[in-house]
Amino acid sequence: MQRRKLFAVAAAGVFVGSGLAACSDSPNANKQNNSGAARSFLTVGMPNGTQPENNNPFVGTSSANALGYKWMIYEPLLMWNPVKPAEPAKPWLASEVKWADDYKSVDITVRDNATWSDGEKLTAEDVAYTYNLLKSNDALNFHAISFGDITQDGNHVKMTFPSSQFVYQNKILANYVIVPKHVWEKISDPATDTNKNPVGSGPYTLKSYTAQGATLAVRDGGYWQDLPQVKELRYTSYSNNDTQSTALANGECEWSFVFIPNYKQVFVAKDPEHHKVWAPGVLGIHGLYINTTKKPFDDPTLRQAMNMVINRTDIFNQAEAGYFHPEIKSVTGLPTPAGDAYISADYKGKTFSVDVAGAKSMLTGAGYTMDGDTLKDKSGKPVTIKLSDPGPWSDYQTTLEIIKSNLAQIGIKATVEKPNQDVWDANIQKGSFEASMRWTNGGATPWDLYQTVMDGALMKPIGTAAQQGNFGRFDSPEATAALKQYANAADDAGRTAALATIEKIFVEQAPMLPVGADNVGAAYNDKYWTGWPSDSDPYAGQQPTQPYALDVVLHLKPANS
Repeated sequence: MQRRKLFAVAAAGVFVGSGLAACSDSPNANKQNNSGAARSFLTVGMPNGTQPENNNPFVGTSSANALGYKWMIYEPLLMWNPVKPAEPAKPWLASEVKWADDYKSVDITVRDNATWSDGEKLTAEDVAYTYNLLKSNDALNFHAISFGDITQDGNHVKMTFPSSQFVYQNKILANYVIVPKHVWEKISDPATDTNKNPVGSGPYTLKSYTAQGATLAVRDGGYWQDLPQVKELRYTSYSNNDTQSTALANGECEWSFVFIPNYKQVFVAKDPEHHKVWAPGVLGIHGLYINTTKKPFDDPTLRQAMNMVINRTDIFNQAEAGYFHPEIKSVTGLPTPAGDAYISADYKGKTFSVDVAGAKSMLTGAGYTMDGDTLKDKSGKPVTIKLSDPGPWSDYQTTLEIIKSNLAQIGIKATVEKPNQDVWDANIQKGSFEASMRWTNGGATPWDLYQTVMDGALMKPIGTAAQQGNFGRFDSPEATAALKQYANAADDAGRTAALATIEKIFVEQAPMLPVGADNVGAAYNDKYWTGWPSDSDPYAGQQPTQPYALDVVLHLKPANS
């Protein structure tokens, strides 16, 4: 849900020169060198508003997380690339990782050449301490991993789990940072401490913090690999999407993840040679969740017909500015190219296309009737539906208007409601809605995506909050069993068979109507720094708030080198 905050203040258009530029006391202001000469710093921004200083890497709302600089100070055991999810993660603070065949235990070899920024050596004891800290503090264990025994022997750490962790392996080893025991064992409440003087294993240390943002400086030495060529990172938290977009357009900010409705005119056209946008799709999607407990939407035939008329191309071009949520073309709902390796044999090469005539035929064949321009269900009642999303989420609101028009083609009258975000979120969780655009979880496999939509283990009665997923109360024991089978399969053959079942249910019963993919890209400026990931070299994602952001910075080189 954190990522959706980025759209809360998105406007229909962004106008450079509108008076929304950052204040002159921003750490990034008045620092540009327009000659193109080499310089030592990189400016990074996020549209997250005022951020009180909090460097706690485990607190999702901390400034270190909101701006992303925690990943420059702290590091994970592995570095995973969501753009190529099927590829194994790279060793990072772990020099080697060996999972048991059943994925119920893992043996981690901790590298022997890493040090903390205070000069202390990083050891396996620090790694074991960190995971025991997560195990004993639910507030820190944000992936809710069920840990068993965590033991250390020399430079090895072994962790056991009560069930297979195949689908969670990258969450466990690539999404949690390692912290120094000699610092954190003195902290009385690690869930609330603001960690004013962070000590990490990464190549940067916190130099200063102001109300506008943070400045990080590269370490003098002691880092376990080559130090980055970017000597200083200057982070700014802009007030909203407009001010962030303006800063990108005028060159004040060089790197951000922000929705820019008219990005070609507003951003790229200001410096076509250097202003770039990259938005690769990953294994998390956005789509229309349907409350399957509401008649007649408990009928999969009706949901299938609705899916057949939603114009994903129009949504991509009009609601997502032709880039932000890459259009999903596979009938399975899996994005390209991240999901290509996971599409089952039955659906290889089968792409979605709008088919209004086919949808009408399907409905009349199932007992629905058309009365003029009104679709009537099997009992003779007109089919109507309420579509809801928070009003400020402009991309979703545009999407709902397109869907409303699409559904009218098969006689379904839709209305659009705009509750505030808190009301909307409560309604979604309690099942008090008919249809709503929302996102899924994402991960290294399609399991996270499909689990969010279809897992009966997440289903709650109407009125009881379903915090993790299955908001549409989709009741399919077969889907639940297949998801469990995939997560616990002993080999690839078992996972392939389970995934084929999962995809078949998703396609044929349409519990959620997929529209676009999540993206892990960014808007960036390569005037001073080159080496950014791209279609030709997708070595990492590009959002500055994610673990791979450190890998990106380590790849950057001066443009004139």
